[in-house]
Parts: sequence; C-alpha cells; structure tokens
Amino acid sequence: MKPFPTHPLQGALPVTAALLLAAVAPAQASAPRTHLPGDGLRLTVTTGDSRSSDTRGTLLLCDPPQGHSRAAEACADLTAADGDIGAVVHRDAVCSLLYAPVTAHASGRWNGRPVEYTKTFSNTCVMLAETGAVFALDDEQLPELPELTLAELPGV
Repeated sequence: MKPFPTHPLQGALPVTAALLLAAVAPAQASAPRTHLPGDGLRLTVTTGDSRSSDTRGTLLLCDPPQGHSRAAEACADLTAADGDIGAVVHRDAVCSLLYAPVTAHASGRWNGRPVEYTKTFSNTCVMLAETGAVFALDDEQLPELPELTLAELPGV
C-alpha cells in the first residue's frame, strides 16, 4: 500500500485550494465599499420610450441634504414617507392628458433598508405630482397650464 496519492494531481489539489483561499481573502478585505453614509438614493428620470429616450440622474444624500437641486425638499418628502417613494404625499396638480412618458427610477438605502423603485408616468407633470420633489431634477417645477377660453377647447 502506498502512503501517497496515486495520481500526481490528487496531491496538488489541497495545496492549490489553500493557496487560492489565501490569495482571495486579502483581496476581499481590501475591496472598496460602495456603502454611502446616511440615507442615499441614486435617482434617474428617463423621458421618452425605448426607441428615443433621454436620461438624467443624480445622487440624493440626506445627511446633510445634497447632490440634488431640491435636496432638502426631496429629503423632507422621503422622511415623511419613511423612505417609501410610493407613499410620498401627492400634490394637487392639473396635468394635461398629453402622453409623453417618463420613467422614474430610484435605488439605494433609506434608514439601512434597501430601496428600489421604478414607475412610468404618462408625463412629467403627473410624475412630479405623485413623487413630490424626489424626481424634480434640474429644478423642474409643476408646469403651469395656459389659460384657455371655452372657444379654444376642442369640441366645445
């Protein structure tokens, strides 16, 4: 009976495994962390459909509020909704029925909990009315509708 492995590779496997584990452990320990301090969300707004779209984005940090043109207001909206974008208090707005789709996406952390949110709205006005300042990138405001007389309305 031989005290050594019969195939040369059988003896090399444990040594190779030990070397690989020793090389991987320090690399994992020194890997950069992507965790952001405090509450933070990566926000994007994509206008248009998949054939022709324009995407804008920013990073919203809330401790202290920064990275967003209306960071303090967006953080206040999120705080009131406990980080749930779907629970942000809807604002009263008169929005047109024009279909100009916008997709809002958020990902990040709020109070240590992961946040993932994606919703497509019929237009920017509806998105801003439903999500408050959270997706109001580039100082977007609720659009004001022009004054129309009854004679200018179609079918009247």
